[in-house]
Amino acid sequence: MPEENKTTAKVEPLRKTRPCPECGKPSHRDHYPFCSNRCREVDLSRWLNGAYAIPVAEDEKKTDYDDEK
Repeated sequence: MPEENKTTAKVEPLRKTRPCPECGKPSHRDHYPFCSNRCREVDLSRWLNGAYAIPVAEDEKKTDYDDEK
C-alpha cells in the first residue's frame, strides 16, 4: 500500500488509562489495568497465594442448622 493512501485516524481508546494498581504507572492497553506483564503476574501471584481475602466476621446471633431441628 503506498504511503500517501494511508490515513491517520484519531481513535479514542475504549477505556481511559488509569494508574496501575501495583506500581502507579499509567496502564497499558495490552495489560489493562496493569502497566506491564510483571505487574499483572505479581497481582496473580497474590491471588494464588491467598494474600487477598475478604474478611468475614461471624454473626453470633445465627445458629447452626442442627440447632433448628
